[in-house]
Amino acid sequence: MTFTRVFSLGLLSFLIAAFALAPSAHAVEITNDLGMEFVLIPAGSFFMGSDREDNGGNPDETPSHRVALTQSFYLGKYEVTQRQWNIVMDANPSSARGDSLPVENISWDDASDFIARLNRREGTGRYRLPTEAEWEFAARAGTTTSYFFGNNDDDLGLYAWTKDNSGDGSGDNSGRKTHPVGGKLPNPWGLFDITGNVWEWVADIYDKGYYSVSPDADPKGPSDGDKKMVRGCSFLTVRSNCRVAFRGWPTPDIREDLGFRVAFTAESATTKRLRLRK
Repeated sequence: MTFTRVFSLGLLSFLIAAFALAPSAHAVEITNDLGMEFVLIPAGSFFMGSDREDNGGNPDETPSHRVALTQSFYLGKYEVTQRQWNIVMDANPSSARGDSLPVENISWDDASDFIARLNRREGTGRYRLPTEAEWEFAARAGTTTSYFFGNNDDDLGLYAWTKDNSGDGSGDNSGRKTHPVGGKLPNPWGLFDITGNVWEWVADIYDKGYYSVSPDADPKGPSDGDKKMVRGCSFLTVRSNCRVAFRGWPTPDIREDLGFRVAFTAESATTKRLRLRK
């Protein structure tokens, strides 16, 4: 076999693999009546969690284990904004104010209340919080590194508002705040602020050892516990806690720098507002 043919076959294999992982021009989006944009996340499998040597991995991120998500689903392209929150809830608990800023100071119960009201508003039951597995699958977007852009956190500022870059340079938390959604680069599947800006509530209850007993397909977390899961880090978070596998576990009444994004299963999507990304 000639070098040219070997090279061509290698290039073809690379392009096929790259195309499979890319969000690309074929990614589907949908927009609801509130102007919330959602990205279709395909069904698939991935390795969830991390090993301890994964750039400072924590015990509750282990073992790294394969998880299959058997249904595609839609996930908010952006974190829920204050404009969207105000339309549904007619109140704004956020510290920094602005229509395009992510809503913050949201407890798990607050997020659940918003979703229940949004469902009533649209006469549906489709909206929900993503599961922890869905969130990590979407955040990784086909990658296996500590961050979805690689193992080195030097580039984190291109993708996320964190403790390093969210302030005014005063050197304390008082100068740090949220920033408009979509202001940084998206992950490979077109999700903005999936790292940084605000922590994001997910549906699951927290259990430190859950990964050891988690089902292989569509895990939904433990059946009981007094803490809920948050993912994605915030404008007050240090770099190492912004790894994709990092897990936060506040009690459901905690608010502070917490927000959320909304999900729904693809089967429940209406088709009249489907839009192709270009």
